[in-house]
Amino acid sequence: MFKYWSLKKYGTKLLPYLEKKFGKRDFYTSSQIRTIVYQKDFNPNYLPLGYILFLDPKEIQQAFHVEFPQINIVEYKQEILDYLDKRSYQGYLQILERAAA
Repeated sequence: MFKYWSLKKYGTKLLPYLEKKFGKRDFYTSSQIRTIVYQKDFNPNYLPLGYILFLDPKEIQQAFHVEFPQINIVEYKQEILDYLDKRSYQGYLQILERAAA
């Protein structure tokens, strides 16, 4: 089950940390995202969310295939969206609705 505050932290704090450490970019590498997740004490169980939000869409499939072969990207995104909808969340994570799968 998802934890609201962990998801919210990914949605509000991950991008500023990425930008501060690696500069402003359209996308970040899986290594950069993973680095921030572990250095800044994000819940690593939601690392796939970080990838969906900030990894180049062309690289998402490969990253999931290697690191999270048990996770279906489309189902994972939908589960998060459904959970956030139940919580009436309105914030940056709404980008998931537009994020490529």
